[in-house]
Amino acid sequence: MSAVREELVRLTTIGEHHRRLAARLTLVVTATLVIDLIAAVVMFLAERHAPGTQIRSFGQALFFVTAQLLTVSSSMANPLTRLGRVVDVVLELWAVLVVAGSAGAIASFFQSCDAD
Repeated sequence: MSAVREELVRLTTIGEHHRRLAARLTLVVTATLVIDLIAAVVMFLAERHAPGTQIRSFGQALFFVTAQLLTVSSSMANPLTRLGRVVDVVLELWAVLVVAGSAGAIASFFQSCDAD
């Protein structure tokens, strides 16, 4: 039980490791929000006039892009234009890299806390 208490104290004590992790995660979240908005604008402009598209408004484009970032290949219909498909692939790559990078940052945090 003392090991659990010790870990809780370590996690709740704000130190340099915590600040670095928070800074990294803040950067990732901010960059992802910017990517989300830029990709939604590009997706809307690329897809809005494509015949048979499901993206006719900026809200639909934002929903599609956000769903792609959060689910990596949702059940929504794929984009129809070449630019839309490129944006879709970039979003999926970004999502995978963000998850892997964030997991690495969190693992590094716990590793560096153990080294202290």
